[in-house]
Amino acid sequence: MVDTDAPMIVVGLGNPGPQYEGNRHNIGFLVADELAARVGGRFKAHKAGAEVLEGRLSGARVVLVKPRSFMNLSGGPVAGAMKFFKAGPDRLAVVHDELDLPFGALRLKLGGGDNGHNGLRSITKSLGTKDYYRVRFGIDRPPGRMDPADYVLRDFGTLERKELAFEIDRCADAVEALLTQGLEAAQNSFHAN
Repeated sequence: MVDTDAPMIVVGLGNPGPQYEGNRHNIGFLVADELAARVGGRFKAHKAGAEVLEGRLSGARVVLVKPRSFMNLSGGPVAGAMKFFKAGPDRLAVVHDELDLPFGALRLKLGGGDNGHNGLRSITKSLGTKDYYRVRFGIDRPPGRMDPADYVLRDFGTLERKELAFEIDRCADAVEALLTQGLEAAQNSFHAN
């Protein structure tokens, strides 16, 4: 049963383990960590197979989720958390990296395809729907002929790292705007650049 008063489930996608911490593919984890700091709490292991933190962001009830599985298996932990908190797909926002956007560009949307993103593909398969919110953080295309799979598992470059804290903060602001103002207002505020 889905609870109409269910919290918003905000999932940051990434890969577990210290060797992946600074990877482009882990931007979702980095944004989730910033949101956790704003909530004023710490992630705890949850039976859904994820790190979870319940709290409030700008007055909105939220559950932050970081799957403990690798990116391509994110769907199971996300579906488990949603079932536990009795939340439907309309209460899910997934923060993830996006190759087709320049570094730091943000795009928010509801539904759509996975665009080759294995984490989104896994979530869509586990939920049986594409109709959930996405907060897309641009990481740019790989240089030259580099394989995108290799590129996303590399750390951010020197110039990107200088801007990274600001961009993570801005992405966290976009998530808060989505929660409190709705999709259209958040898009109007954060799609400008």
